[in-house]
Amino acid sequence: MRIGYVRVSTLEQKTERQELALQDLGVEKIFIEKVSGKTTHRPELKKMMDYVRDGDIVIVESISRFARNAKDLLELMEKLSEKDVEFVSKKENIDTSSPSGRFMLTIFAAVAELEREYIRERQREGIDIAKKKGKYQGRKPGVYPEFEKLLLQTQQGKLTAAAAMRRLGMSKTTWYRKVREAQL
Repeated sequence: MRIGYVRVSTLEQKTERQELALQDLGVEKIFIEKVSGKTTHRPELKKMMDYVRDGDIVIVESISRFARNAKDLLELMEKLSEKDVEFVSKKENIDTSSPSGRFMLTIFAAVAELEREYIRERQREGIDIAKKKGKYQGRKPGVYPEFEKLLLQTQQGKLTAAAAMRRLGMSKTTWYRKVREAQL
């Protein structure tokens, strides 16, 4: 069976271009995901990996839609290989049914990861330059006027920390950082 995997990074992005490309390649079933590719802990990816079986072919529009770094890609490829499932990437013209296809897949994964590192480096350099010019100050800190009152309630055992975080709309990291700051 020819199985497609489509991924975009945000809910606002459209999947139609990828879907059409895969339909043109005769894909019979498509798993669609609207989530960042930073991790392989993606619901539809897991469903697809559980679904595929011996003789299937997983087809993606581009390697970057399947995995965002070489390590994740190679781990996913190992899982597919263990199930005797082949992998095809349309954009990079890669088919793992041949030794040269498997080799090219590894090369493309490494190049894609290198490019992402270059982008991050250029971004950091740009932010440093903007900071020196006073044009970038980062995200404004959150304002939580009820923090001290809720902190006191948690210390008195009237409220759990989790409930206080929910009421404030605050992340766990921010909560505990502010707790430490309050104790200084």
